[in-house]
Amino acid sequence: MTHRIIKFCTALFLYSTAVILPQTVVKIEIDGSRAVPENYYLNWIKITPGSKLFKGIEDSVRSRISSGLKEEGYFNFRLGKIEITQSDPAKYILHISVREGKPTLIEKVIFNKTPSDSALLTNFFAQVEKAPLTRSALEAVFSQILDHYENDGYPFTSIKIEAVNFMSDTSGENHLAEVYVKIDNGIRSKINKIEITGNTRTKDYVVLRALQMSRDEDYSQKRIDEIPEKLNRLRFFEPVEMPGYFVNSRGEGVLKITVKEKETNYFDAIAGYVPAANDKESGYLTGFININLRNLFGTGRAALIRWQQENQYSQELELRYIEPWLFGYPFNIEAGLLQRKQDSTYVQRNLDAKFEYIATPEISASILIGSQATIPAILSSNAFTVYNSSAFTSGINLKIDTRDDYYAPTGGILFINSYKYTSKRINGPAAFITADTKTNVTFQRLELDLSFFRRIFDKQIAALGIHGRELRGSDFEVSDLYYLGGTNSLRGYLEKQFLGNRIFWSNLEYRYLLARRSYTFVFFDTGYYLRNADPLKNIQEVSSFKTGYGFGLNIETGLGVLSVSFALGQGDSFSQGKIHFGIVNEF
Repeated sequence: MTHRIIKFCTALFLYSTAVILPQTVVKIEIDGSRAVPENYYLNWIKITPGSKLFKGIEDSVRSRISSGLKEEGYFNFRLGKIEITQSDPAKYILHISVREGKPTLIEKVIFNKTPSDSALLTNFFAQVEKAPLTRSALEAVFSQILDHYENDGYPFTSIKIEAVNFMSDTSGENHLAEVYVKIDNGIRSKINKIEITGNTRTKDYVVLRALQMSRDEDYSQKRIDEIPEKLNRLRFFEPVEMPGYFVNSRGEGVLKITVKEKETNYFDAIAGYVPAANDKESGYLTGFININLRNLFGTGRAALIRWQQENQYSQELELRYIEPWLFGYPFNIEAGLLQRKQDSTYVQRNLDAKFEYIATPEISASILIGSQATIPAILSSNAFTVYNSSAFTSGINLKIDTRDDYYAPTGGILFINSYKYTSKRINGPAAFITADTKTNVTFQRLELDLSFFRRIFDKQIAALGIHGRELRGSDFEVSDLYYLGGTNSLRGYLEKQFLGNRIFWSNLEYRYLLARRSYTFVFFDTGYYLRNADPLKNIQEVSSFKTGYGFGLNIETGLGVLSVSFALGQGDSFSQGKIHFGIVNEF
């Protein structure tokens, strides 16, 4: 009697334990003759060690494996027993036995031939013949065919598999299939009308000339896919969505483009007052004014007025204007004036013009001309600063821009390469012109900018910029040299901290997108400058390599894209870090 009671209690305990504890699959065993990796099966059945046991698990596993094997081209498989065995209370092992057999190969794709397209379609389908009969292989070829027809004026093309004929070869060992496909091209379509909505200020013709599309041209999906990038380059709109296309009741093909205009005219101003350090000095104002008009009267014209007082003795004034598409032809004209007063030592005035030919939306070439006048200040010490000089510059420029967005590109490149030749005449001061002084000098400038942008993960972008400047010639002065350092070149250093006739800098950034045109980033910059020796002026050669690193934020605001970064230069402590602040150049 006692033994019966013990057995009953033991059985009751095991039953209650199995009921109370969750019944889980602790192990999955797959055996049999197979070539498909085990992880494929685990992905198909969607059951992993630790999954709860459920009613009908055997049927679910059988159905999921059957579908998965067919997706991989195995239509002659054999599924053996699918069993659930108990290893411990509430713990079970899932046993799966399978024989995959050989994959079914596509012997031939048979389609409804048209005289004009039969050779083309035969070449497309030849890619999958003798390959396993899988959904992915057929869909890849179907996608190529649809792309071809969409770019050839048939946006409503459809492809349908009507039948699959399974067979074996003469040996009976290999499994083959004939796939019967029907292709319906639909009607040939044109873009008869282009409707633009949302452009309350920008003229329709400005949008149309950016697209370089004409009414009644054949439908091309490739050209339509390029529309958002083309319009984003204008910088007049929020990120543009893909246009829609439909056929209206009159049988006209209508391309509908919807845009949302952004603010393109900006006025920025910052003012500060620096009090006198002692009784012998007077206080002075610092700051800047920036008036940027990117889309005058909705015509695409642009103008810029910028004034900046850096310190008590240095200031800049810049005026610029762009006339786009002169007389409706793909030529832009840009003109500018830049006057700089440098540390009360000289005033330099530059007039320049650029004639740009727009070969394609991504490629343009320019002719550059400019004049420069440098006027030294009259100092009480009568010391030499720079020569009074005048110069004329001519050059050429090539630009390739495939970026998908101006403010926050996620892909593409920007390449700008310039060559400039300058003829300079020394006019004075007479006291510093000697028999050894060359009053007519020439030099050349080589300038290169190359930037890469690539999406590496979702919302994560890698950006690399490489920039170089070189001044070749002799007898150049401080006013001819290049500046390095600051927000737009080598971060972690003061603005225009270094001077050289040869400079180089690189910017490597890892960006994380917060919104379409806002992102946070970390960066690493390098910079190099060289100033050649000039024995006649008792100037020694100076060169150095610098690095900077830090983090920052670019955020789109009502005033434009604001860039703020914290940077450390080579050897800096945290307290010596520089904060760089600016608006991304809109002009």
